[in-house]
Amino acid sequence: MLLDMQNASRCGAKTKSRNGKPCQSPAMPNGRCWMHGGPSPGAPKGNQNAFRHGRYSARYIAERRRVTALVRQMRDAVSRDAQ
Repeated sequence: MLLDMQNASRCGAKTKSRNGKPCQSPAMPNGRCWMHGGPSPGAPKGNQNAFRHGRYSARYIAERRRVTALVRQMRDAVSRDAQ
């Protein structure tokens, strides 16, 4: 009795072992096996569930630059007064 997996198309990706032969695992609908299926497409655009913190948001970066500029101005003013 043959299983459907035995009749399935094969992955064919080049293995990373020394022999470099094609992978013989059964292929998924995209033509590769579960190990060679390629990268995940990632989260959908505008996914708010993936938002963890605002450290790298444009608004936070702009605020950080503004504060840094103010600190720099204060240091310059203090160093000028000390001279």
